[in-house]
Amino acid sequence: MIDARLKTLRVLATTGTIAATADLTGYSASAVSAQIRELQRALDMKLVVRDGRGVRLTATGRHLVTGIDAIMSQWEQLRAESMHAGGQLPANLGLGGFSTAAAHLLAPLVSSLRVTHPKLSVHVMEAQPQRCLELLLAERIDVAVIVASHIEAQPADAERFEQTPLLDDPLDVILPSSHPLAARDSVTLEELAGDDWITDVHGSVYRSLFTAAFTMIGATPRVVHEAVEWETMVAFIGAGMGVGLVPRLASLWQAENVTRLRIAGRAKPARRIVAVARKGSMSSPVIRQSLEVLQSNARVILAERLAEEHKTEDELALIENDYQHTSE
Repeated sequence: MIDARLKTLRVLATTGTIAATADLTGYSASAVSAQIRELQRALDMKLVVRDGRGVRLTATGRHLVTGIDAIMSQWEQLRAESMHAGGQLPANLGLGGFSTAAAHLLAPLVSSLRVTHPKLSVHVMEAQPQRCLELLLAERIDVAVIVASHIEAQPADAERFEQTPLLDDPLDVILPSSHPLAARDSVTLEELAGDDWITDVHGSVYRSLFTAAFTMIGATPRVVHEAVEWETMVAFIGAGMGVGLVPRLASLWQAENVTRLRIAGRAKPARRIVAVARKGSMSSPVIRQSLEVLQSNARVILAERLAEEHKTEDELALIENDYQHTSE
């Protein structure tokens, strides 16, 4: 068994605060503080120092956490292989993912696991990608579906997690139904460069995708409103406050006064969706099966999307042929 105090230190190294570490691990804040004090005494090392309202690791602490990462990966693999050797399965499996991933990928996975492993207790937590990585680290969940850029942003995460690619989810343009281009089947970002835009806040993955897409076409969009939730942004657009981008997987159910268009042209922003598990844990048959089901479900989504795109292309070809015949 790995000393629980080392696991707590590892989480603290990521969160930077006692309160956040307590929230993730399930301990009280006083218990987290006590664990860190006890660990420092037991090792005779100064591991953390106060830093404003939070704490930061000393050079000694950072070096220790790097070593803990390697040990934890070995332990995850040993634990998974040992259970497999004895034909045992874990009693619980935790899954996490952001809203659209939870709806389109995790829900079907839970249904599949109920059939193949009826005694397995599966719980799902809807959470933003960064929160999912923290929950994985704290062992609150075992598999997460996130946007790849979140794990790529932290080099240390490469030593802690393993990725399985699932699908690329393109962004679509959402316009007010009264917009002059709303009757189109597709639109380029160049055609909308002068519009008022609604997007996510600075620092979010979607804001980064948004900015990168306009950088590619050499334009600076005019952002007039910011919205964190898709529903809020779509409501703003329906009220005629601007235009925006939304992932293909995001549903516009019950959205009013808006039109969704595919993006054509040079800049076609998309988010890459991946499944993530703790390094070493993929030796577990249940986790491997979960990843295989997620990949299978992703292939179905991609096939449906491809069929929709081909249908759209065929419809456009028919319209063009009718136009040519009419002209003749």
